[in-house]
Amino acid sequence: MGVLIAIDDSDPARKALEHGFSVHPGEDITVLHVLNPPESATYGEARMYVDWEEVMEDRRERAEELLDAARDRADDHDAPVVTEVVVGRPARAIVEYAEEHDVDHVVIGSHGRSGVSRVLLGSVAESVVRRSPCPVTVVR
Repeated sequence: MGVLIAIDDSDPARKALEHGFSVHPGEDITVLHVLNPPESATYGEARMYVDWEEVMEDRRERAEELLDAARDRADDHDAPVVTEVVVGRPARAIVEYAEEHDVDHVVIGSHGRSGVSRVLLGSVAESVVRRSPCPVTVVR
């Protein structure tokens, strides 16, 4: 059985990681982090110029730190893991990864954002639950 644990830098994601290692011992586990590419920023007619490559490089470095921490937790559970970073919209990228890699189960935190931004932007976990080709466990 292949288990996909999708993580970001939130408490629910850390709980999802722990849950995945505890509930699925001995199974093939992949820990996935999705880099959400920045969208161009505008303010009225003015356009902000940002070095998007630098932004993405910073995000890649942070992703590697998250995955290093995930590997450390896996070691604590004696759980061999594969770690992956993909670029895309988080919900879509998680579902596509699950489809393309014949994942049998997805584990995801309930939310990575809080407050108004979560309401306005929608829930990644909710979208994954609706679109996933396999069962999804949402951890709070």
